Amino acid sequence: MGANAQTSVPTFTAGEVLTAANMNISARTGIPVFATTTTRDAAFGGTGEKTLAEGQFAYIEATNATQYYDGAAWQSVGASSGLVCVKAETSFSAVSSFSFDDVFTSTYTNYLMTIIYTSSTTANIDIKMRVGGVAASTNYNRNRGYFQSTVAGSEQDTAQTQGRLLVHSASGQGAGTIQIFQPFVAAATVITSQHSASAALYNEVANITHTTATAYDGMQFTPSSGTITGSYAIYGYSKAV
Repeated sequence: MGANAQTSVPTFTAGEVLTAANMNISARTGIPVFATTTTRDAAFGGTGEKTLAEGQFAYIEATNATQYYDGAAWQSVGASSGLVCVKAETSFSAVSSFSFDDVFTSTYTNYLMTIIYTSSTTANIDIKMRVGGVAASTNYNRNRGYFQSTVAGSEQDTAQTQGRLLVHSASGQGAGTIQIFQPFVAAATVITSQHSASAALYNEVANITHTTATAYDGMQFTPSSGTITGSYAIYGYSKAV
């Protein structure tokens, strides 16, 4: 915790002797400062503590955020960006596969993933949904349209063991955005992607529907050959303004 952080918001009773330490808790900080939202929540409503009520402010060190209580929930002060980072930018180097778990939760319904990578060879990059560290290997349907130099084409696959996104027609750097709709809901997961590869002037738009009605918390990415090096980050779409 920082120098201003506190673990309670005290309230005083008639006749109580106030020490300098008592007074400094509020006099030095103005808005109460907490290390995390957990310590914030624990600071209200206990013995000798203020009852949480509408209009209360708090500053959270972990996220550098100022919040206010609206009578029902804590809200952020200022305009919301609409996107909240739920998986910090993560690098991978010369891997034949990478995955993440415990990222999709009930906090957000839909997610945005950004990815930049370089492949060691011409390859497709396939994806699978994961839950509890286990990949799902059935019921993937895919449609995609692509442009390679002056050539355009499309493909459709059904009932596959994996989805296929970020199809790479030649070795080189690729980048794309992937939107994952309701992965943590026990319903079909829909995934859309826009992708460009520097080699061969390759561009693609793809759509995958994973029809298994399961709530997933992660994904797996695997090139069909060779290795990939790069980084990715994941954001949750805010469900409130």
